[in-house]
Amino acid sequence: MIKENLKRILNELPPGVKLVGAAKTRTPEEIMEAVEAGLEIVGENYVQEAEKVFSQIGNRVEWHMIGHLQRNKAKKAVKIFDMIQTVDSLRLAKEIDKQCKKIDRVMPILIEINSGKEEQKAGVMPEDAIPLIEEISALSNIKVMGLMTMGPFTGNPENARPYFQKTREIFEELKSRNIPNVEMRYLSMGMSNSYKVAIEEGANMVRIGTKIFGERTY
Repeated sequence: MIKENLKRILNELPPGVKLVGAAKTRTPEEIMEAVEAGLEIVGENYVQEAEKVFSQIGNRVEWHMIGHLQRNKAKKAVKIFDMIQTVDSLRLAKEIDKQCKKIDRVMPILIEINSGKEEQKAGVMPEDAIPLIEEISALSNIKVMGLMTMGPFTGNPENARPYFQKTREIFEELKSRNIPNVEMRYLSMGMSNSYKVAIEEGANMVRIGTKIFGERTY
């Protein structure tokens, strides 16, 4: 089932749109099945889960952190992940930068935008995104490569459209500013229920879990 699901999604994605397989709670066997069917980027929400799967799958794929990263987990995260999609504060950025310096690497990051201004969610408020990115751009061991948003979860994907539009506007504004050490290459928006709308609104990276792996069992 995983192989068929993955192939169907890969076939329907427009050229230039990258697929991140959201692998929260999935077993190494399930993830490996997706990798063997052509999945190139695995997204993990927790460092601990990622460590376990990474030890079995390794560098056959790219690893993206797509859940909120706690600062005390940054040291482990920078050794596993090829990109951290959920940076939303200068404090977190500085910690990632510090840990990357120790192992002599530059970490590509996305800035997470709280496009729905939801109190319970991570992400920088839309109006604070550009000042934050300007501050982060001074750090030498991370590189801002774009934006990511979750948007409020709604049953109807159409309801997510304004939040994707808002994030795209910030993305375009940042592109026009040409801030040093900032490259607006990736716009990571949309999940299993909303990725088609997200792509219509400019997403070139989508994070899909249940549509690949089936419903989660907790």
